Amino acid sequence: MDWNHYRFRSLWPLPAPPAAVYAALERPEDYPRWWPQVRAVTRRDGRTGVITIRSALPYGITLTVRETRRDPAVGVLEVALSGDMEGWARWTVTAGGPGALVRYDQEVDVRKPLLRLLAVPGRPVFRANHRLMMRAGRRGLRRHLGAV
Repeated sequence: MDWNHYRFRSLWPLPAPPAAVYAALERPEDYPRWWPQVRAVTRRDGRTGVITIRSALPYGITLTVRETRRDPAVGVLEVALSGDMEGWARWTVTAGGPGALVRYDQEVDVRKPLLRLLAVPGRPVFRANHRLMMRAGRRGLRRHLGAV
């Protein structure tokens, strides 16, 4: 087992139209306004940017994010990640119940030296930290969509 390899999946049911959810997710520069753990997003160009995140644990992660797929017809946004983690992440927005269902998938290899050093003892804590961050993101997006 590679202790520095992670796969994540989160499902966010949201009481908003899928098109409104997709529109919010395709604007990463606005994430810090509604997602507390997303500390900064700096666009480099129309397809690339740098994002800094920090959740409950006392470390930040900085990633270069490059858009690899944007398909509003099927509700998919996908990016390649490099920096403190290497891999990819994908948002998929579909109709679900009275609103939208958002699925977040991510597959990454940790590159940040401290996190690699703590890979074995820290793995359950890192996974819990990710769950907390995703929960806060869902709550923040729900509030943001209510205000839009």
